Formats: sequence, C-alpha cells, structure tokens
Amino acid sequence: MSDSLTKTVNNESIQLMVNTFYPKILKDPVVSGFFIEKLGTDIKSEIWQEHLLLLGQFWSLMSLGDKGYTGSPLAPHFQIEGLSREAFEQWLFLFHETVDEIFIPKLGLFFKEKSSDIAQNFMRNLGI
Repeated sequence: MSDSLTKTVNNESIQLMVNTFYPKILKDPVVSGFFIEKLGTDIKSEIWQEHLLLLGQFWSLMSLGDKGYTGSPLAPHFQIEGLSREAFEQWLFLFHETVDEIFIPKLGLFFKEKSSDIAQNFMRNLGI
C-alpha cells in the first residue's frame, strides 16, 4: 500500500476525491457527453466549480453527516436523456478507480459500497 494514500475522511480528502474524479469523467467516451451537455468542457469554469463544490458537499453529507448539502441528488437525472445502465456502470468504474487512488482500502470500501448503492437506487428510480 502506498504511503501517499489518504487515511482520513474529511472535507479536504473528499474534495480531493471529487476534483480527481471529474477530469476523468470529461475524458471518458461513455459518460463525458452527459456532463459536457450540462456543464461544458472547461472544468475550471464557474459552473463546473460550483458543481464540484456541490458534489463535495454531497459526499461530505454521505460520509460525515455534514449538513452543507441540501439538494436532491436524483432529481436532475430525470432531465438527462439517454442515461443507461452502461453509463452508470462506467461512472462507478471510474469512481472506484479514483477512490483507490485517494483512500486506503478500508476507507475506499465505504465510498465504493455507498456509490454502488446510490447508483442502484438511481437506476431503479429512473427505470434503467
């Protein structure tokens, strides 16, 4: 195991995870189009930065119980045409890959299990 892996889940490590993950999303042929359509290609843009902050808040709520996120994570997905099981599976693959790069295995396992549960719930609710 690398000594550089994060051993603590806190807002900083969560934001690192989010900021490491989404550039991969923009490069991926299966999922990038969904994000580019809504947020554009410039991850440094204001709209992307707001989204990354929101996602950091979401994961802080999921992992730490922080109350900074007050949105509805499923709702925007109903507005995205063409979402498929393949897209969710690719999102999960890239997310799990990123988690392995950021966190020690014990902490990474939490994010992998939680993200898989969320994806299954989303797919069920979206009917895919």
